[in-house]
Amino acid sequence: MSYTKHSPLRRILLAAAAATLLSSPVAAQEGTIKIVVGYPAGATSDALARVVGEAMAQRLKQTVIVENKSGAGGRIGNEVVKAATPDGTTLLMTPVATMSIFPHSFPGELRYDPFTDFVPVAHLSNFQLGLGVATKVPAKTLAEYVAWVKADTNQNGFYGSAAAGSLPHFFGVMFAKSAGLTLTHVPYRGTAAAMQAIGGGEIAALSTVAADLQSLVQADRARLLAVAGEKRSPAFPNVPTFRELGYDLVANPWYALFAPAGTPPATVQRLAKAAIDSINDPAVQQRLSEMGLEPTGLGPDKLAAIMKADYERWGPVIKASGFKPGK
Repeated sequence: MSYTKHSPLRRILLAAAAATLLSSPVAAQEGTIKIVVGYPAGATSDALARVVGEAMAQRLKQTVIVENKSGAGGRIGNEVVKAATPDGTTLLMTPVATMSIFPHSFPGELRYDPFTDFVPVAHLSNFQLGLGVATKVPAKTLAEYVAWVKADTNQNGFYGSAAAGSLPHFFGVMFAKSAGLTLTHVPYRGTAAAMQAIGGGEIAALSTVAADLQSLVQADRARLLAVAGEKRSPAFPNVPTFRELGYDLVANPWYALFAPAGTPPATVQRLAKAAIDSINDPAVQQRLSEMGLEPTGLGPDKLAAIMKADYERWGPVIKASGFKPGK
């Protein structure tokens, strides 16, 4: 994620990182807990892991650290946790994409099975996808953007995302179909590259995590035209939802905690309680809201059901898109 020196997310990230890394165990018996994030420091997922990790450390009386293992759209982090000892000291914090989307995007290429190599621990938060445009684009509204693309599809019909085969990629496919547009997807190598592209006007439009656009919107280097939640984002109260604008497009992507398969049930329940209690803390909820996230705090069974439902929901969309890895 691209963020400015004085942005709220940067302040949250730095404060959480310091508190998490400095948290000292009080009567710790289980050792240090490591939360693996498959994305670089500065991404929304990283900031969330540090905020939640800090709160869990206080409740578990253990040191909690965050380790970034970025690469392959988040898949490297999953591989690291899959191979970890299932003793409750290594957790994965990941979005819906690596667990429910990638099995369809990269069949035969994944080095893990989301449903057999991991144990659900806790559903932490929902987040919103959004469609942003560079400030050079004359459209100030979604309707104006649609008209602008239709006026010259060959020139204007390009949109980017942080990775091919990602949820924002396929959400762009869904939007194009709903709007009757012909859009060409341009994948970038991660969120930072995608933010730089739209902030510099290299790409006209971007399908992305809405919160990742926050600093660019504040700096007037991008405009957010719509978000894909059931209600408006607290971080962008003046930005309408797609549904408000006549498009029946709602995506409920999420971040959640998982443990390696084989982790003892009692350990999973202990970690789940600490995570859920942390999410229900008003101070944590306030920090997540400032990041554009919707706190949830759901247990293992509900997380498993949501994960399976999203796997089944997005499968037909990805198949219809014709997406093939590497093409």
